[in-house]
Amino acid sequence: MYRVRLDVFKGPLDLLLHLIKKNEVEITDIPIAMITDQYLGYLTMLQELRLDVAGEFLVMAATLMLIKSRMLLPPSDEAEEEEVDPRADLVRQLLDYQRYREAALALAERPLLQRDIFVREPLADDPEVTQEAEPTRLRVTVWELLEAFRAVLKRVRPDAVHEVITEPISLRDRARTLLRTLSVARCLDFESLFDEAASWLEIIVTFLALLELVKMGALRAVQEAPYGRIVIELIAADAGAISVEALDEYVSTEKVEGVDDGGSVRE
Repeated sequence: MYRVRLDVFKGPLDLLLHLIKKNEVEITDIPIAMITDQYLGYLTMLQELRLDVAGEFLVMAATLMLIKSRMLLPPSDEAEEEEVDPRADLVRQLLDYQRYREAALALAERPLLQRDIFVREPLADDPEVTQEAEPTRLRVTVWELLEAFRAVLKRVRPDAVHEVITEPISLRDRARTLLRTLSVARCLDFESLFDEAASWLEIIVTFLALLELVKMGALRAVQEAPYGRIVIELIAADAGAISVEALDEYVSTEKVEGVDDGGSVRE
């Protein structure tokens, strides 16, 4: 039907760090079986969305399965020296990636004008400080959006197998619709963006349009607490000035023979 190339997924190490944080485990003691299963689940989800999965994701999947198989083997009685933990190299890569990632995020959050200029912060008893500080909100990662989207698909996927003819669906048109909606509401719950009566394909295109707009900096996804309710906000001053013509367009017009109970499309 269609295949989409989207460069918002940063890499396999970024996904692994998300899974480690989500499961509240230590990088130095990764439960490799659980993390491998969840990692493969995300890859399956990307394939269901018909996204091009970069080769590095597949290489990491093979690496995780190799480590998992090595850890399942009984220790060798003939080994004179202590065997090296098969996770050691992966742990080293994750620790290095985490350090650079945190440094990059810290630099990106600094206001541009304050990178070279230091100003006096207002004191708590200053008369200018009259308004309460806004509650801290957390930026949502693309993996958290993907997990929330998986929950949306579980809610709307049809159970019956039937023959349908898909109508043309434009990624650019869906992006324009999202911008028009958010230009009025300014912010919306993530789940409210997806109509329960919409088709599986319409929901996927809406999600892809959302990812593209987040990537462009027109929208952002935030939450008040980790793994809390996800809110999509319009951060562009003028939604009408945002051009989506540069988006890689695709239109699906091919016949779909059925949708199985798991929601997978059979061509």
